[in-house]
Amino acid sequence: MTHKRKDLQTATGHRALDHKEPLIFELGTAETTGVDFSEPEPFEAELGGLERSEAMGLAGLSEPETVRHFTRLSRKNYAIDMGFFPLGSCTMKHNPRLNEKIARIAGLTDVHPLQPFSTIQGSLKVMAEVARWLGVLTGMPAIALSPKAGAHGELCGLMAIRAALEDAGDARTTVLVPESAHGTNPATAALCGYGVKTIPANDHGRVDVAALAEALKENIAALMLTNPNTCGLFENDILKIAEMVHDAGAYFYCDGANFNAIMGRVRPGDLGIDAMHLNLHKTFSTPHGGGGPGSGPVAFSKALMPFIPLPNVISINGRFALQELGVEGEQSIGRMAAFHGQMGMFLRALSYMMSHGADGLRQVSEDAVLSANYILESLKDVMTASYEGPCMHEALFDDRFMKDSGVTTLDLAKALIDEGFHPMTVYFPLVVHGAMLIEPTETESKASLDVFIGSMRSLAESIASGDVERFTSSPHLAPVGRLDETTAARNPILRWRAREQG
Repeated sequence: MTHKRKDLQTATGHRALDHKEPLIFELGTAETTGVDFSEPEPFEAELGGLERSEAMGLAGLSEPETVRHFTRLSRKNYAIDMGFFPLGSCTMKHNPRLNEKIARIAGLTDVHPLQPFSTIQGSLKVMAEVARWLGVLTGMPAIALSPKAGAHGELCGLMAIRAALEDAGDARTTVLVPESAHGTNPATAALCGYGVKTIPANDHGRVDVAALAEALKENIAALMLTNPNTCGLFENDILKIAEMVHDAGAYFYCDGANFNAIMGRVRPGDLGIDAMHLNLHKTFSTPHGGGGPGSGPVAFSKALMPFIPLPNVISINGRFALQELGVEGEQSIGRMAAFHGQMGMFLRALSYMMSHGADGLRQVSEDAVLSANYILESLKDVMTASYEGPCMHEALFDDRFMKDSGVTTLDLAKALIDEGFHPMTVYFPLVVHGAMLIEPTETESKASLDVFIGSMRSLAESIASGDVERFTSSPHLAPVGRLDETTAARNPILRWRAREQG
């Protein structure tokens, strides 16, 4: 085996097939163009002072140059189709190609939200089936499909809670949010007009029940709890917590972002949850982002059913329709969005659920938890686990094993790029110093996890041996080296300007 020279400099700046890629403005010039235009006709209309005062300076490239530029840029994007994506909390899992095939069925992809109900019976049935599956999995009687994302679902749930309290003549002022909750929870509460009070965690990374009991003596509208929480731990006292919240006259909102850890094992409705959003990308393998709306359905308890948003899929004499308007005597919070959901996400999620079946979905959560605990057990002798005992779907480490080494969590994350991996989530959750949150998901094989574990052990051993420079100057093999992230955040340069000549 020949030795690889990491310091080899090439005349082009390229690293084998990894080309050094300039900005498109640096590749082309305003004096060249890939197409021919005839001279424009004179334009003499008044533009009210909006006339262009100087040339646009757009870069001119031929078609092959343009295609090559963007293709080479695409190769610099790390993606789940390229390798293991260990981001904790975000659940970056493989999207089965079967789901994508189903989502491309012409009659469903071309559907328009304003079509007559008689022409979209198949689409409405898909929505009804998605709601039915989610209702069975959560053990909750009502599902709202219109929210477009997790945070939008949170807003939906909290708006329903506010409406229920006001309808009962019991408007309240404060929402409780544990330290281990997702960061969108306090933002959502504030957006709904509530004050936010933080509930601390105990030494085991879970809600401090005594602190919660004290806080519930105040004018509390709801508790917003993430379970499993962002430390990757199941809230063992959740039944007691639900009882305490309800005894105080408040509602129990559960952030369902981590439902993939308990699906098929626990039904949130059996735990006393009143409202819970579900991120379809986290649990049901729909694309994560992708330049369009996502989907964050919300499950509701019987107590909140009258307040769920419109529209809702209903069945009349065996035909499906949408209830678009409120009915006299009902207390719906109205619309959360102009239309009724994201059909592309519904199709993918339903394909995933039907192809797995109930037993398969249970195995999904079991495998996710198994994978996370495999990583936890394989690394805790060279890294410091934040809490004792097993985890749920993600393993949490902190920076104690790097104390006085001169290496930080950020340095370790940058060095992991050289190993060929996207870094894990770092510095989150905030309750853990120097946090490193790793979520392997159920879609990674043991072989893939072993390669990642080997890389992490190697990095930990290098830190222990005092090889500080390897970390503080990493990444060495990425297309771009260590960036000045502080300056970039404080003084972002958001547009390209030609350098002064001379």
